[in-house]
Amino acid sequence: MKFSENWLRELVEIKADRAALAHALTMAGLEVEELTVLGEQLSGVVVGEIVAAEKHPEADRLQVCKVDAGQGELLQIVCGAPNARVGIKVPLATVGANLPGGIAIKAAKLRGVESFGMLCSAKELGIDADASGLLELPLDAPVGKPLADYLGLPDAAFELKLTPNRPDCLGLVGLAHDVAALFGSAVKVPEQKTAPVTGTVTRGIRLEAGADAPRYLGRVIEGIDMAARSPLWLVERLRRSGLRSISPVVDITNYVMLELGQPLHAFDNDKLDGDIVVRHARAGEIVKLLDGSEAKVDPSFVLIADEKKALAVAGVMGGYDSRVTDDTRSIFFEAAHFAPAAIMGRARKLGMHTDASHRFERGVDPELPRRALERATELLLAIAGGKAGPVSVAENLADLPKPATVALRRARLRRVLGVEVADAEVLRIFTALGMRIEPAGEGWQVTAPSSRFDIEREEDLIEEVARIFGYDNIPTHTPAGALTLAIDPEARIGELALREQLAARGYFEAVTLAFVGADLLGRWGFDKNLVPLANPLSADLAVMRPSLLPALIEALSHNRARQQDRVRLFELGRTFAAGDPPLETPSLAMVACGSARAEQWGEPARVLDFYDLKGELDAIVAWGGEPQRWSVHADGLPGWLHPGRAARVSFDGTTVGYLGAVHPQLAKALDLAPDVHVLELALEPLLTRRLPAATPVPRFPSVRRDIAVDLPEEVSWAQVEHAVRTSLGERLKSLTLFDRYSGKGVEAGRKSLAMGLILQDASRTLTDIDADQCVGDAVSALEKACKAKLRG
Repeated sequence: MKFSENWLRELVEIKADRAALAHALTMAGLEVEELTVLGEQLSGVVVGEIVAAEKHPEADRLQVCKVDAGQGELLQIVCGAPNARVGIKVPLATVGANLPGGIAIKAAKLRGVESFGMLCSAKELGIDADASGLLELPLDAPVGKPLADYLGLPDAAFELKLTPNRPDCLGLVGLAHDVAALFGSAVKVPEQKTAPVTGTVTRGIRLEAGADAPRYLGRVIEGIDMAARSPLWLVERLRRSGLRSISPVVDITNYVMLELGQPLHAFDNDKLDGDIVVRHARAGEIVKLLDGSEAKVDPSFVLIADEKKALAVAGVMGGYDSRVTDDTRSIFFEAAHFAPAAIMGRARKLGMHTDASHRFERGVDPELPRRALERATELLLAIAGGKAGPVSVAENLADLPKPATVALRRARLRRVLGVEVADAEVLRIFTALGMRIEPAGEGWQVTAPSSRFDIEREEDLIEEVARIFGYDNIPTHTPAGALTLAIDPEARIGELALREQLAARGYFEAVTLAFVGADLLGRWGFDKNLVPLANPLSADLAVMRPSLLPALIEALSHNRARQQDRVRLFELGRTFAAGDPPLETPSLAMVACGSARAEQWGEPARVLDFYDLKGELDAIVAWGGEPQRWSVHADGLPGWLHPGRAARVSFDGTTVGYLGAVHPQLAKALDLAPDVHVLELALEPLLTRRLPAATPVPRFPSVRRDIAVDLPEEVSWAQVEHAVRTSLGERLKSLTLFDRYSGKGVEAGRKSLAMGLILQDASRTLTDIDADQCVGDAVSALEKACKAKLRG
């Protein structure tokens, strides 16, 4: 919200200077994000008129101008502005003037021609950023008048960073009530008069959008003069609020929006057919908007239409075919109230953001449309003439929001604020804010005005008292109380410790947004059980992430595009799946690419492969002390993994994640190199740790037996290990795979695995017979479970 300080001071008495005003607004929750001083140090700058202009004899881009400064004698000034021409009135900085930025005006020679002053652009005067040419003033500007007096300078442009719960301050009149409460003054806004009705043309209105659009007003104004120009005061107020003057009709709608906070729109009445219909869009309907773009809308949008066509997207932007042009002579002014939920997110869905949608999606006072329509009519009749017809009104009173009445307890107010606020001060604050307050029991009953959508409960009223009473006036007390420190269970690894372990292994932690785009998820094949957002920040952030990998891979690509060939990233975060409520799963994701080891001299460079990432998994799993509960399998892989270089990870037989190389097709779609490998796991099993327990040193020696078995290629080591451990039980202390062979002597489609069995009994020394029995049991189990054969 950007506005002129002088404009605000016309609406409310402010007993403070600019700095105090800015501080008071910020401390009241209306943060002043930027404050730009306009038009200071303009003494010596007057209104001048160019009465003659000739080409400079020594420079093609310069002109020698004769300028009337109201001093009797014409001044000769050399000017290089492209719009300098005879007949225009412009700011003239006379000799001796000092402009903002430390520019001192002196008599000078430019390419041999004397110049006595400078003709100025808006940027040189410090009132705007436009430096494209001279600031052209209205033709009726009085020559010789000090420019500061003529433009109402100096001034300041305040820009507020308003929170979404304060839409009432998106209009200067609403803001004026807060300022009046802060400074104990009164708002000086006169009551809006009803514009005289001299026309007879009307247009019917039908409401067919239910509670989404419960109130719509409009009136026809005939015979307007589109050649009229907006007066200087209006143009300047728009400029200082960040808006350009376009035409009287557009300027007036923008001005009323800034003044009252109610967006308006004007249609060319001659381009409308029949009644105005406020309805929901039809599936696949397309509306051509004012900016020339075509918006494809769905039934969640509310449209303004006539009997034959759609005219505008309600609360967002008007239509192209019904726009006001220089040929327009009759307009239909609209002012409406739309439910915030009906407008929320619609502009972002269309890839745009407008002043109207910014206000409507936060909530506009439902009582404003009539006042705004009368104000706009008053201004238009005064500037462009015309005859105003009767106001047409359509409304569903049952669907309009009702002002909330909330109880405020005196004791609760004192307890929350920690300070006694006098009853008279409480009464003053709520009255100044436009609320109705009545004593009730041990406190008050407060009824919020229709503009305050944020007043719903007692805490909201306490906040209002705190804001206006002043946070500086509330004492600061250190809280007292006994704190119980929770002790982390020993059987659980802390997330911080896991982060430190990953960082020690050379990985950098990344933090990505929990929102991703549906298009990106579609490339990964994540199209089921998604959690879409009702009000996304943008189309690229419309879905809660079902996996950490898409955003983490984008971070990897971002780093690779900046000459980082070897990238290692991890993230701990939550993933989301559809449910009631949505299911949240704490997860760990790791991505890596580039060389397997950092650049060094000790061994040849090698590109990262599947086994490197599998080694990272083994290291993390071993940290928990129970690696035997984990296993990897080559089946059941998702489509985004390379089928020959990936694995499914299980914990106690339940799938908890995946690791491997990104599928080549996905890598191509994401513009990734083929060396990118990923790992994603549910976090909870990783944080489980076996408590260390003391065991006696074995009294009896261990026995080793080596066996080699021939088995099908598709049988995994995890299956082999499970079969052997299950068959031998506690006697098997360790199982080591030390050789894998396929080729000559082994049938095609089969492989040979050689393993060492470390056998030990806690009660006696194992004999050769015992060891041979264990080997037999192991081989028998492998024959049954894995179709294995003992090799000689």
